[in-house]
Amino acid sequence: MEQDRIYYSELKCYAEATEEQRNTNYVSPFYDMSGIASEGLKKELKRFVLHRGEKVSFATILSDKILFRRLVCFLEEKDTSHIKSFLERKPEKWMRQFRGWLLQNGHPLTTKKVNVYGNEHMVDTKQIKYFERILRFLQPADERDEREKDIWELDRLDLAIRCNPIYNVKTLNFTKISQPDMREEIKKAVYLRLQYEALGTIQNGLNAMRHFSIYLQEKYPKVQSCAEIDREILEAYLIYRMTECTPKKGASSQVLSLRSMLETVGKLYQFPQLDRLFLNTDIPPEEQPEFKVYSENEMKILNAHIARMDEQIARCLVIHQMLGTRISDTLTLRKDCLYNEHGQNMIRIHQVKTDTYEKPISRELTMLIQKAIDYTIERYGETKYIFVNENNVSRPLQYTTIKYKVLAMIQREKLRDDEGKPFHFNSHMFRHYYGVKLTEMHLDDWTIAKLLGHKRLGSVQHYRKMSNQLMADETRAVRDMMTKIIYENLDGWSEEYEQIRHDGYQEPAAE
Repeated sequence: MEQDRIYYSELKCYAEATEEQRNTNYVSPFYDMSGIASEGLKKELKRFVLHRGEKVSFATILSDKILFRRLVCFLEEKDTSHIKSFLERKPEKWMRQFRGWLLQNGHPLTTKKVNVYGNEHMVDTKQIKYFERILRFLQPADERDEREKDIWELDRLDLAIRCNPIYNVKTLNFTKISQPDMREEIKKAVYLRLQYEALGTIQNGLNAMRHFSIYLQEKYPKVQSCAEIDREILEAYLIYRMTECTPKKGASSQVLSLRSMLETVGKLYQFPQLDRLFLNTDIPPEEQPEFKVYSENEMKILNAHIARMDEQIARCLVIHQMLGTRISDTLTLRKDCLYNEHGQNMIRIHQVKTDTYEKPISRELTMLIQKAIDYTIERYGETKYIFVNENNVSRPLQYTTIKYKVLAMIQREKLRDDEGKPFHFNSHMFRHYYGVKLTEMHLDDWTIAKLLGHKRLGSVQHYRKMSNQLMADETRAVRDMMTKIIYENLDGWSEEYEQIRHDGYQEPAAE
Protein backbone atom coordinates (compact mmCIF):
# COMPACT_ATOMS: atom_id res chain seq x y z
CA MET A 1 0.00 0.00 0.00
CA GLU A 2 1.22 3.49 -0.85
CA GLN A 3 0.86 4.78 2.70
CA ASP A 4 3.26 2.04 3.84
CA ARG A 5 6.07 3.33 1.60
CA ILE A 6 8.46 6.26 1.66
CA TYR A 7 9.72 6.65 -1.91
CA TYR A 8 13.23 7.89 -2.59
CA SER A 9 11.77 10.45 -4.98
CA GLU A 10 10.01 12.13 -2.01
CA LEU A 11 13.33 12.99 -0.39
CA LYS A 12 15.17 16.25 -0.95
CA CYS A 13 18.54 14.50 -1.23
CA TYR A 14 17.21 12.41 -4.13
CA ALA A 15 16.86 15.54 -6.26
CA GLU A 16 20.48 16.42 -5.39
CA ALA A 17 21.82 12.91 -6.13
CA THR A 18 23.99 12.10 -9.12
CA GLU A 19 22.35 11.13 -12.37
CA GLU A 20 23.76 7.62 -12.01
CA GLN A 21 22.18 7.24 -8.56
CA ARG A 22 18.79 8.47 -9.74
CA ASN A 23 18.80 6.26 -12.85
CA THR A 24 19.75 3.06 -11.01
CA ASN A 25 17.03 0.45 -11.29
CA TYR A 26 16.43 -0.27 -7.59
CA VAL A 27 14.56 -3.46 -6.66
CA SER A 28 12.45 -1.45 -4.23
CA PRO A 29 12.95 2.33 -4.57
CA PHE A 30 11.33 3.03 -1.21
CA TYR A 31 11.42 2.43 2.54
CA ASP A 32 8.86 -0.27 3.36
CA MET A 33 6.79 0.11 6.56
CA SER A 34 4.17 -2.55 5.76
CA GLY A 35 5.21 -4.67 8.75
CA ILE A 36 4.13 -1.96 11.20
CA ALA A 37 0.50 -2.14 12.30
CA SER A 38 0.35 1.23 14.08
CA GLU A 39 -0.51 4.12 11.79
CA GLY A 40 0.87 6.55 14.36
CA LEU A 41 4.32 4.94 14.40
CA LYS A 42 4.39 4.88 10.59
CA LYS A 43 3.61 8.60 10.42
CA GLU A 44 6.39 9.41 12.90
CA LEU A 45 8.93 7.25 11.05
CA LYS A 46 8.02 8.89 7.76
CA ARG A 47 8.45 12.32 9.32
CA PHE A 48 11.93 11.31 10.49
CA VAL A 49 13.02 9.87 7.12
CA LEU A 50 11.80 12.96 5.24
CA HIS A 51 13.72 15.18 7.68
CA ARG A 52 16.84 13.03 7.36
CA GLY A 53 16.56 13.30 3.60
CA GLU A 54 17.05 17.05 4.00
CA LYS A 55 20.20 16.66 6.10
CA VAL A 56 22.21 13.81 4.59
CA SER A 57 23.24 12.60 1.13
CA PHE A 58 21.27 10.10 -0.91
CA ALA A 59 24.11 7.60 -0.42
CA THR A 60 23.51 7.79 3.34
CA ILE A 61 19.77 7.21 2.82
CA LEU A 62 20.61 4.06 0.85
CA SER A 63 22.96 2.78 3.57
CA ASP A 64 20.33 3.58 6.25
CA LYS A 65 17.81 1.30 4.56
CA ILE A 66 19.01 -1.91 6.19
CA LEU A 67 18.90 -0.20 9.61
CA PHE A 68 15.34 0.94 8.93
CA ARG A 69 14.27 -2.52 7.77
CA ARG A 70 15.65 -4.13 10.94
CA LEU A 71 13.82 -1.58 13.10
CA VAL A 72 10.57 -2.39 11.29
CA CYS A 73 11.11 -6.09 12.07
CA PHE A 74 11.54 -5.24 15.76
CA LEU A 75 8.31 -3.20 15.84
CA GLU A 76 6.46 -5.98 14.01
CA GLU A 77 7.65 -8.80 16.28
CA LYS A 78 6.99 -6.81 19.46
CA ASP A 79 3.36 -6.25 18.42
CA THR A 80 3.20 -2.48 18.73
CA SER A 81 -0.23 -2.21 17.07
CA HIS A 82 -1.75 -0.68 20.22
CA ILE A 83 0.93 2.05 20.46
CA LYS A 84 -0.03 5.29 18.74
CA SER A 85 3.26 7.14 19.26
CA PHE A 86 6.89 6.47 20.21
CA LEU A 87 6.37 9.13 22.88
CA GLU A 88 4.10 6.78 24.86
CA ARG A 89 7.22 5.13 26.24
CA LYS A 90 10.39 6.67 27.60
CA PRO A 91 13.40 6.44 25.25
CA GLU A 92 15.22 4.33 27.86
CA LYS A 93 12.48 1.68 27.76
CA TRP A 94 12.44 1.57 23.95
CA MET A 95 16.22 1.15 23.85
CA ARG A 96 16.19 -1.55 26.53
CA GLN A 97 13.64 -3.56 24.54
CA PHE A 98 15.46 -2.98 21.27
CA ARG A 99 18.82 -4.08 22.69
CA GLY A 100 17.19 -7.26 24.02
CA TRP A 101 15.62 -7.97 20.63
CA LEU A 102 18.95 -7.45 18.86
CA LEU A 103 20.67 -9.94 21.17
CA GLN A 104 17.90 -12.51 20.71
CA ASN A 105 18.29 -12.25 16.94
CA GLY A 106 22.06 -12.51 16.94
CA HIS A 107 22.85 -8.88 16.22
CA PRO A 108 25.79 -7.24 18.06
CA LEU A 109 25.28 -4.27 20.36
CA THR A 110 28.80 -2.87 20.06
CA THR A 111 31.52 -2.68 17.47
CA LYS A 112 35.23 -2.05 17.60
CA LYS A 113 36.44 1.37 16.50
CA VAL A 114 40.00 2.54 15.97
CA ASN A 115 40.45 6.28 16.47
CA VAL A 116 42.99 8.48 14.71
CA TYR A 117 45.46 7.88 17.55
CA GLY A 118 45.43 4.14 16.77
CA ASN A 119 43.57 3.23 19.99
CA GLU A 120 40.80 0.66 19.90
CA HIS A 121 37.57 1.06 21.85
CA MET A 122 34.04 -0.29 21.72
CA VAL A 123 31.10 1.86 20.59
CA ASP A 124 27.40 1.28 19.97
CA THR A 125 26.58 -0.16 16.56
CA LYS A 126 25.02 1.98 13.82
CA GLN A 127 21.75 0.13 14.41
CA ILE A 128 21.48 1.36 18.00
CA LYS A 129 22.57 4.88 17.11
CA TYR A 130 19.97 4.99 14.34
CA PHE A 131 17.06 4.21 16.68
CA GLU A 132 18.40 6.64 19.28
CA ARG A 133 18.50 9.34 16.59
CA ILE A 134 14.84 8.66 15.73
CA LEU A 135 13.75 8.89 19.37
CA ARG A 136 15.64 12.16 19.88
CA PHE A 137 14.09 13.65 16.76
CA LEU A 138 10.57 12.83 17.94
CA GLN A 139 10.96 14.39 21.37
CA PRO A 140 8.84 17.56 21.73
CA ALA A 141 10.66 20.88 21.71
CA ASP A 142 11.68 22.09 25.13
CA GLU A 143 10.14 25.55 25.45
CA ARG A 144 11.68 26.32 28.83
CA ASP A 145 14.16 29.14 29.30
CA GLU A 146 17.57 27.85 28.29
CA ARG A 147 18.95 28.36 31.80
CA GLU A 148 16.37 25.94 33.20
CA LYS A 149 17.58 23.08 31.00
CA ASP A 150 20.35 20.61 31.86
CA ILE A 151 21.99 21.04 28.45
CA TRP A 152 22.41 24.61 27.26
CA GLU A 153 22.65 25.51 23.59
CA LEU A 154 25.02 28.44 23.67
CA ASP A 155 23.54 30.26 20.71
CA ARG A 156 20.23 30.46 22.60
CA LEU A 157 21.72 32.31 25.54
CA ASP A 158 21.35 36.06 25.43
CA LEU A 159 25.10 36.54 25.91
CA ALA A 160 28.12 37.56 23.84
CA ILE A 161 30.24 34.51 24.63
CA ARG A 162 34.01 34.76 24.41
CA CYS A 163 35.28 31.65 22.68
CA ASN A 164 38.13 30.40 20.53
CA PRO A 165 36.68 30.26 17.00
CA ILE A 166 38.80 27.26 15.96
CA TYR A 167 36.78 25.07 18.33
CA ASN A 168 33.09 24.54 17.58
CA VAL A 169 31.55 24.34 21.05
CA LYS A 170 27.76 24.43 20.86
CA THR A 171 26.56 23.25 24.27
CA LEU A 172 27.29 23.14 27.98
CA ASN A 173 26.19 19.90 29.65
CA PHE A 174 25.23 19.82 33.34
CA THR A 175 23.71 16.33 33.37
CA LYS A 176 26.73 14.69 34.98
CA ILE A 177 26.29 16.78 38.11
CA SER A 178 23.98 14.25 39.72
CA GLN A 179 22.92 16.28 42.78
CA PRO A 180 19.84 18.33 41.68
CA ASP A 181 20.37 21.27 44.05
CA MET A 182 24.06 21.47 43.28
CA ARG A 183 23.31 21.32 39.55
CA GLU A 184 21.05 24.37 39.80
CA GLU A 185 23.65 26.26 41.86
CA ILE A 186 26.36 25.53 39.30
CA LYS A 187 24.09 26.62 36.44
CA LYS A 188 23.62 30.03 38.03
CA ALA A 189 27.36 30.36 38.67
CA VAL A 190 28.19 29.39 35.09
CA TYR A 191 25.72 31.87 33.63
CA LEU A 192 27.27 34.66 35.68
CA ARG A 193 30.83 33.74 34.70
CA LEU A 194 29.95 33.45 31.01
CA GLN A 195 29.40 37.20 31.07
CA TYR A 196 33.03 38.01 31.80
CA GLU A 197 35.16 34.87 31.31
CA ALA A 198 36.22 32.89 28.26
CA LEU A 199 34.25 29.76 27.41
CA GLY A 200 37.35 27.58 27.81
CA THR A 201 37.73 28.70 31.44
CA ILE A 202 34.07 27.92 32.10
CA GLN A 203 34.46 24.45 30.57
CA ASN A 204 37.40 23.75 32.88
CA GLY A 205 35.37 24.77 35.91
CA LEU A 206 32.38 22.69 34.85
CA ASN A 207 34.61 19.68 34.23
CA ALA A 208 36.13 20.05 37.72
CA MET A 209 32.63 20.14 39.23
CA ARG A 210 31.62 16.98 37.33
CA HIS A 211 34.53 15.07 38.86
CA PHE A 212 33.72 16.42 42.31
CA SER A 213 30.05 15.49 41.89
CA ILE A 214 30.92 11.89 40.98
CA TYR A 215 33.12 11.67 44.09
CA LEU A 216 30.38 13.09 46.33
CA GLN A 217 27.79 10.70 44.89
CA GLU A 218 30.00 7.75 45.82
CA LYS A 219 31.47 8.90 49.16
CA TYR A 220 28.94 11.43 50.49
CA PRO A 221 25.56 10.56 48.93
CA LYS A 222 23.68 12.71 51.44
CA VAL A 223 25.36 15.88 50.18
CA GLN A 224 22.97 17.49 47.69
CA SER A 225 23.97 21.17 47.78
CA CYS A 226 27.18 23.20 47.80
CA ALA A 227 25.92 24.58 51.13
CA GLU A 228 26.74 21.20 52.72
CA ILE A 229 30.38 21.12 51.57
CA ASP A 230 32.82 21.71 54.41
CA ARG A 231 36.56 21.58 54.94
CA GLU A 232 36.50 17.92 55.99
CA ILE A 233 34.80 16.84 52.76
CA LEU A 234 37.18 18.94 50.65
CA GLU A 235 40.28 17.54 52.36
CA ALA A 236 39.04 14.00 51.79
CA TYR A 237 38.50 14.80 48.09
CA LEU A 238 41.96 16.35 47.70
CA ILE A 239 43.57 13.28 49.30
CA TYR A 240 41.52 11.08 46.97
CA ARG A 241 42.72 13.06 43.96
CA MET A 242 46.37 12.79 44.97
CA THR A 243 46.32 9.09 45.86
CA GLU A 244 43.73 7.40 43.66
CA CYS A 245 43.08 9.59 40.61
CA THR A 246 45.08 9.24 37.44
CA PRO A 247 46.56 10.95 35.61
CA LYS A 248 48.05 13.70 37.77
CA LYS A 249 48.59 16.00 34.78
CA GLY A 250 46.75 19.27 35.22
CA ALA A 251 46.07 18.60 38.92
CA SER A 252 46.83 22.20 39.85
CA SER A 253 44.48 23.71 37.27
CA GLN A 254 41.73 21.23 38.24
CA VAL A 255 41.83 22.31 41.88
CA LEU A 256 42.00 25.99 40.95
CA SER A 257 38.98 25.56 38.66
CA LEU A 258 37.04 23.82 41.43
CA ARG A 259 37.88 26.57 43.91
CA SER A 260 36.82 29.29 41.50
CA MET A 261 33.48 27.61 40.79
CA LEU A 262 32.68 26.96 44.46
CA GLU A 263 33.63 30.50 45.47
CA THR A 264 31.30 31.89 42.78
CA VAL A 265 28.48 29.73 44.14
CA GLY A 266 29.31 30.91 47.66
CA LYS A 267 28.99 34.58 46.69
CA LEU A 268 25.77 34.04 44.73
CA TYR A 269 23.97 32.02 47.39
CA GLN A 270 25.66 33.52 50.43
CA PHE A 271 27.33 30.30 51.54
CA PRO A 272 30.17 31.99 53.50
CA GLN A 273 32.08 28.78 54.26
CA LEU A 274 32.90 28.34 50.55
CA ASP A 275 35.02 31.52 50.58
CA ARG A 276 37.17 30.03 53.35
CA LEU A 277 37.18 26.46 52.09
CA PHE A 278 40.55 26.38 50.32
CA LEU A 279 44.05 27.02 51.65
CA ASN A 280 46.94 28.05 49.42
CA THR A 281 48.66 24.77 50.33
CA ASP A 282 45.75 22.84 48.77
CA ILE A 283 46.96 23.74 45.29
CA PRO A 284 49.42 21.06 44.17
CA PRO A 285 52.58 22.27 42.42
CA GLU A 286 52.08 22.36 38.69
CA GLU A 287 54.15 19.74 36.91
CA GLN A 288 56.21 21.36 34.21
CA PRO A 289 55.31 19.78 30.89
CA GLU A 290 58.09 18.10 29.01
CA PHE A 291 59.34 20.41 26.29
CA LYS A 292 59.26 18.42 23.08
CA VAL A 293 60.43 19.42 19.65
CA TYR A 294 60.71 17.65 16.31
CA SER A 295 64.17 16.72 15.09
CA GLU A 296 65.38 17.77 11.63
CA ASN A 297 64.74 14.26 10.33
CA GLU A 298 61.23 14.12 11.81
CA MET A 299 60.39 17.49 10.25
CA LYS A 300 61.49 16.24 6.84
CA ILE A 301 59.44 13.04 7.16
CA LEU A 302 56.32 14.85 8.31
CA ASN A 303 56.54 17.68 5.77
CA ALA A 304 57.15 15.28 2.89
CA HIS A 305 53.76 13.72 3.60
CA ILE A 306 51.99 16.94 4.56
CA ALA A 307 52.84 18.37 1.15
CA ARG A 308 50.91 15.55 -0.52
CA MET A 309 47.72 16.23 1.45
CA ASP A 310 44.86 18.45 0.31
CA GLU A 311 46.56 21.56 -1.08
CA GLN A 312 44.94 24.11 1.24
CA ILE A 313 45.58 21.94 4.31
CA ALA A 314 49.21 21.61 3.19
CA ARG A 315 49.54 25.37 2.73
CA CYS A 316 48.01 25.96 6.15
CA LEU A 317 50.50 23.69 7.92
CA VAL A 318 53.53 25.03 6.06
CA ILE A 319 52.45 28.64 6.74
CA HIS A 320 51.95 27.66 10.38
CA GLN A 321 55.54 26.43 10.57
CA MET A 322 57.02 29.43 8.81
CA LEU A 323 55.15 31.92 11.00
CA GLY A 324 55.87 30.17 14.29
CA THR A 325 52.39 31.09 15.54
CA ARG A 326 49.92 29.23 17.72
CA ILE A 327 47.56 27.11 15.65
CA SER A 328 44.62 29.31 16.69
CA ASP A 329 46.44 32.35 15.27
CA THR A 330 47.21 30.57 12.00
CA LEU A 331 43.66 29.33 11.49
CA THR A 332 42.23 32.80 12.18
CA LEU A 333 44.51 34.67 9.78
CA ARG A 334 42.37 37.20 7.94
CA LYS A 335 42.40 37.88 4.23
CA ASP A 336 43.65 41.42 4.81
CA CYS A 337 46.57 40.28 6.98
CA LEU A 338 49.26 41.13 4.38
CA TYR A 339 50.60 44.60 3.72
CA ASN A 340 53.79 46.27 2.60
CA GLU A 341 55.61 48.92 4.60
CA HIS A 342 58.61 50.73 3.11
CA GLY A 343 59.23 47.82 0.76
CA GLN A 344 59.07 45.22 3.53
CA ASN A 345 56.42 42.47 3.50
CA MET A 346 54.50 42.52 6.78
CA ILE A 347 51.77 40.39 8.36
CA ARG A 348 49.16 41.36 10.92
CA ILE A 349 48.26 38.53 13.30
CA HIS A 350 45.17 38.68 15.52
CA GLN A 351 46.15 36.47 18.43
CA VAL A 352 43.15 34.71 19.95
CA LYS A 353 44.70 34.56 23.42
CA THR A 354 46.19 38.05 23.56
CA ASP A 355 46.39 41.05 21.24
CA THR A 356 47.13 41.81 17.61
CA TYR A 357 50.76 42.07 16.61
CA GLU A 358 52.69 42.59 13.39
CA LYS A 359 55.96 41.28 12.10
CA PRO A 360 57.98 41.17 8.88
CA ILE A 361 57.89 38.03 6.74
CA SER A 362 59.84 36.76 3.76
CA ARG A 363 58.78 37.21 0.15
CA GLU A 364 58.31 33.44 -0.23
CA LEU A 365 56.01 33.23 2.77
CA THR A 366 54.04 36.23 1.48
CA MET A 367 53.58 34.45 -1.85
CA LEU A 368 52.35 31.29 -0.14
CA ILE A 369 49.83 33.17 2.00
CA GLN A 370 48.59 35.07 -1.06
CA LYS A 371 48.11 31.77 -2.87
CA ALA A 372 46.00 30.51 0.06
CA ILE A 373 43.92 33.71 -0.09
CA ASP A 374 43.35 33.30 -3.83
CA TYR A 375 42.29 29.68 -3.32
CA THR A 376 39.64 30.66 -0.76
CA ILE A 377 38.28 33.55 -2.84
CA GLU A 378 38.00 31.31 -5.90
CA ARG A 379 36.07 28.58 -4.06
CA TYR A 380 34.15 30.38 -1.35
CA GLY A 381 33.96 34.02 -2.38
CA GLU A 382 34.34 36.78 0.17
CA THR A 383 35.17 35.43 3.62
CA LYS A 384 36.71 36.86 6.77
CA TYR A 385 39.33 34.15 7.21
CA ILE A 386 41.89 32.66 4.85
CA PHE A 387 41.32 29.09 6.05
CA VAL A 388 37.59 28.43 6.35
CA ASN A 389 35.23 25.73 7.54
CA GLU A 390 33.70 24.24 4.39
CA ASN A 391 30.37 23.68 6.15
CA ASN A 392 30.19 27.26 7.42
CA VAL A 393 32.57 29.62 5.63
CA SER A 394 31.90 32.41 8.13
CA ARG A 395 33.94 30.37 10.62
CA PRO A 396 37.63 29.49 10.44
CA LEU A 397 38.86 25.99 9.69
CA GLN A 398 38.44 23.91 12.86
CA TYR A 399 41.49 22.57 14.64
CA THR A 400 39.86 19.15 15.00
CA THR A 401 39.65 18.94 11.19
CA ILE A 402 43.37 19.65 10.82
CA LYS A 403 44.31 17.23 13.57
CA TYR A 404 42.09 14.45 12.27
CA LYS A 405 43.44 14.72 8.73
CA VAL A 406 47.10 14.71 9.84
CA LEU A 407 46.65 11.84 12.30
CA ALA A 408 44.75 9.84 9.67
CA MET A 409 47.63 10.44 7.24
CA ILE A 410 50.18 9.35 9.87
CA GLN A 411 48.25 6.13 10.47
CA ARG A 412 47.72 5.48 6.78
CA GLU A 413 51.39 6.00 5.92
CA LYS A 414 52.60 4.24 9.11
CA LEU A 415 54.98 7.08 9.94
CA ARG A 416 57.53 6.50 12.70
CA ASP A 417 59.59 8.99 14.69
CA ASP A 418 63.34 8.80 15.38
CA GLU A 419 62.74 6.21 18.10
CA GLY A 420 60.69 3.99 15.81
CA LYS A 421 57.45 4.79 17.63
CA PRO A 422 54.22 5.85 15.89
CA PHE A 423 54.57 9.52 14.96
CA HIS A 424 53.11 11.93 17.48
CA PHE A 425 51.44 15.04 16.09
CA ASN A 426 50.98 18.25 18.04
CA SER A 427 50.68 21.49 16.10
CA HIS A 428 52.34 23.43 18.95
CA MET A 429 55.55 21.46 18.41
CA PHE A 430 56.04 23.41 15.18
CA ARG A 431 56.10 26.55 17.31
CA HIS A 432 58.61 24.90 19.64
CA TYR A 433 60.77 24.05 16.62
CA TYR A 434 60.59 27.64 15.41
CA GLY A 435 61.56 28.98 18.84
CA VAL A 436 64.42 26.51 19.27
CA LYS A 437 65.88 27.53 15.92
CA LEU A 438 65.76 31.17 16.98
CA THR A 439 67.66 30.39 20.19
CA GLU A 440 70.23 28.35 18.26
CA MET A 441 70.93 31.50 16.25
CA HIS A 442 71.88 33.24 19.52
CA LEU A 443 69.18 35.90 19.29
CA ASP A 444 68.42 37.86 22.42
CA ASP A 445 65.23 36.98 24.32
CA TRP A 446 63.60 40.25 23.40
CA THR A 447 63.85 39.65 19.64
CA ILE A 448 62.65 36.07 20.04
CA ALA A 449 59.65 37.23 22.06
CA LYS A 450 58.80 39.75 19.36
CA LEU A 451 58.96 37.18 16.57
CA LEU A 452 56.80 34.76 18.54
CA GLY A 453 54.24 37.39 19.48
CA HIS A 454 54.94 37.30 23.24
CA LYS A 455 54.39 40.41 25.31
CA ARG A 456 56.77 39.49 28.13
CA LEU A 457 60.26 38.15 28.51
CA GLY A 458 59.42 36.53 31.81
CA SER A 459 57.04 36.74 34.73
CA VAL A 460 57.92 40.33 35.64
CA GLN A 461 59.82 41.83 32.75
CA HIS A 462 58.32 43.96 30.03
CA TYR A 463 59.84 44.76 26.71
CA ARG A 464 59.64 47.94 24.80
CA LYS A 465 58.09 47.89 21.34
CA MET A 466 60.29 48.02 18.30
CA SER A 467 59.23 49.83 15.17
CA ASN A 468 58.37 47.63 12.19
CA GLN A 469 61.19 49.07 10.08
CA LEU A 470 63.87 48.55 12.73
CA MET A 471 62.62 45.06 13.39
CA ALA A 472 62.63 44.29 9.67
CA ASP A 473 66.26 45.41 9.41
CA GLU A 474 67.45 43.56 12.51
CA THR A 475 65.66 40.28 11.83
CA ARG A 476 66.02 39.99 8.06
CA ALA A 477 68.87 37.49 8.28
CA VAL A 478 66.96 35.42 10.81
CA ARG A 479 63.79 35.33 8.71
CA ASP A 480 65.73 34.37 5.61
CA MET A 481 67.39 31.59 7.55
CA MET A 482 64.02 30.29 8.80
CA THR A 483 62.69 30.27 5.25
CA LYS A 484 65.76 28.36 4.11
CA ILE A 485 65.32 25.78 6.87
CA ILE A 486 61.67 25.20 6.00
CA TYR A 487 62.55 24.94 2.32
CA GLU A 488 65.21 22.35 3.10
CA ASN A 489 62.66 20.35 5.09
CA LEU A 490 60.42 20.45 2.03
CA ASP A 491 63.26 19.29 -0.25
CA GLY A 492 63.35 22.54 -2.17
CA TRP A 493 59.76 22.76 -3.41
CA SER A 494 60.28 20.09 -6.06
CA GLU A 495 57.52 18.79 -8.36
CA GLU A 496 55.73 16.83 -5.64
CA TYR A 497 55.13 20.15 -3.86
CA GLU A 498 53.77 21.90 -6.94
CA GLN A 499 50.27 22.07 -5.47
CA ILE A 500 51.37 24.49 -2.74
CA ARG A 501 53.73 26.62 -4.82
CA HIS A 502 52.89 29.90 -6.40
CA ASP A 503 55.10 31.07 -9.27
CA GLY A 504 53.20 34.26 -9.96
CA TYR A 505 53.25 36.93 -7.27
CA GLN A 506 52.12 40.50 -6.67
CA GLU A 507 53.34 42.55 -3.76
CA PRO A 508 50.61 43.61 -1.26
CA ALA A 509 49.67 47.25 -1.45
CA ALA A 510 51.64 49.58 0.81
CA GLU A 511 49.92 50.98 3.87
